[in-house]
Amino acid sequence: MNDDVKFGDFTRGEQAAITGLIARMALPRADIRKLQRKVERIENQARRRKNKQ
Repeated sequence: MNDDVKFGDFTRGEQAAITGLIARMALPRADIRKLQRKVERIENQARRRKNKQ
């Protein structure tokens, strides 16, 4: 089974959250690792939902 998650596999709320997190990563004071973990958590949720189907 293909574990790749495409942007279309995310819900609208997840897409908005990821977009916001990526924008926050561009700020000079951003805690990049913390934001990356949040994005990974959202990706894992989408991957579990995709594999369940």
